[in-house]
Amino acid sequence: MADAQAVADVPPAGCIDLFWLPLGAGGSGCVRRNGRMFEALAARRQHRTPCDLFHSALEVHVDGARFTVEMVPAWGNGALDRGVVTTGPVGLRLLGRSRLFRYEVRRWRDGTIPDLADATARVRVVLEDVDLSRRLLALVPGVPTATWGRDELGTGDMWNSNSLTAWLLARSDVDVDAVAAPTGGRAPGWQAGLVVARRLTAPLSG
Repeated sequence: MADAQAVADVPPAGCIDLFWLPLGAGGSGCVRRNGRMFEALAARRQHRTPCDLFHSALEVHVDGARFTVEMVPAWGNGALDRGVVTTGPVGLRLLGRSRLFRYEVRRWRDGTIPDLADATARVRVVLEDVDLSRRLLALVPGVPTATWGRDELGTGDMWNSNSLTAWLLARSDVDVDAVAAPTGGRAPGWQAGLVVARRLTAPLSG
């Protein structure tokens, strides 16, 4: 398994970087306010102090190319070719018929991460492993397309961008135990990705 490492200025062949981005980064005040309200309610139910919320995105360097991998809203995108490999519904599966209530999963060569300038942390979760980096990229189109913001898969956690990141890392055999949100922060959806990935790799009983 690959362990998280410090990020060098020049990426080696076959490396994977994880970016932690504050919820609502990039100027989305509505998302930020709703996130704070959600976390305040969750913290109250769980009898704990509210945390800063983060979402995640990946950048993969392999075979001389750079790819960005993330889950984003399907609306409001200008680039025609942005590496979309699959889509899913937001809020309710029925609403997903409209682009306004759909997300897209990108595996975008030479792509951008819209709110990258606001990233709080960048962690190199794979230092140098070409085969593992290729494996992660190959897995992207097969990610479950559960409804964003809901727990359709019975994991005890909602499905979102963090679920995508966690699912890809776990399915690629990265040491996800070495990956955590920034200090004082929380990544809703992370456990959902791990639970679903482990179901796929668990040995059959009997």
